[in-house]
Amino acid sequence: MVTGRTLSARVGTLLLTLWLVSILVFFAGQVLPGDVGRVMLGPFADAQAVAELNKRLGADQPVLVQYGRWFCSALTGDFGTSLSMRAPVAPFVLESLKRSAALAGIILVFLVPLGVGAGVIAGLNAGRFIDRLIVMAGVSFGIVPDFVSGLMLLIVFGLWLNWFPISGVAPDGAGFWTNGYYLILPALPLVLNLAGYIARMTRAGVIEAMAADYTRTAVLKGLERREIIFRHVLRNALTPTIAVLATQTGYMLGGLVVIEALFGIQGLGNLVLNAAKARDFPMLEAGVLVMAAIFVLSAAAGDLVLALLDPRQRRRASS
Repeated sequence: MVTGRTLSARVGTLLLTLWLVSILVFFAGQVLPGDVGRVMLGPFADAQAVAELNKRLGADQPVLVQYGRWFCSALTGDFGTSLSMRAPVAPFVLESLKRSAALAGIILVFLVPLGVGAGVIAGLNAGRFIDRLIVMAGVSFGIVPDFVSGLMLLIVFGLWLNWFPISGVAPDGAGFWTNGYYLILPALPLVLNLAGYIARMTRAGVIEAMAADYTRTAVLKGLERREIIFRHVLRNALTPTIAVLATQTGYMLGGLVVIEALFGIQGLGNLVLNAAKARDFPMLEAGVLVMAAIFVLSAAAGDLVLALLDPRQRRRASS
């Protein structure tokens, strides 16, 4: 079991990290050119009107005061009003996060069985032709940028063969399966890009577990190969893979800017990109903060799962 002391330390570290990230996000937004009043009223607005609007919004106050007000509001889920949309930021961020989560879910549906399955097969056949083929294919697909493979897949399967829609956005009122179908093509570039990495991590874990003393002991006891693999090898071999998947899940939820732009998906990455272009400071700061929170929470979730599965991690964390 994970001790209360260990859990408290992890939660404290998580909260401290998020607080530091909020500082970086806010102050990074302050160095962008332009000001709130000018963005809202336009480039030809009277200087006095801009100054009055900045005063009314509190944008003329010291930066530390602005940060304190913004941080306290963000803790309650209030990220202010979008300068470009003239509406509260939070609903836009939440809707974008839902779209990114749907895309990430489709990616994981294909990535986990493909990457982990290929890695297990390669690890159990280390040094053989199938092992070399899986490793070579994974490296080959992994070095291709996702926007390049995404464009090629869009042309081949979307335009030439017409197997999938070229947009990642389903029509209004579409059901669960229809929405998933529209996200298959946008998910494939990330699946191809990450499957090789997941497979190599799994392969390394399987090879290490197969050579471990507990596996040799199981073999000497006369256990069946299937039982040895499922009860002893996979449980220990998949711990590093879980950590990688946790980190990559954070990337899928907030870092797919190019893929979302290519397939017209208004996800979190696309939201941040558009906010930066429009100098929409509240939207930009909220989007980046949510992205950072997702990365931190994903890494923390991976560490927690590792601590639950691996006794060595629990002893290391409590020492």
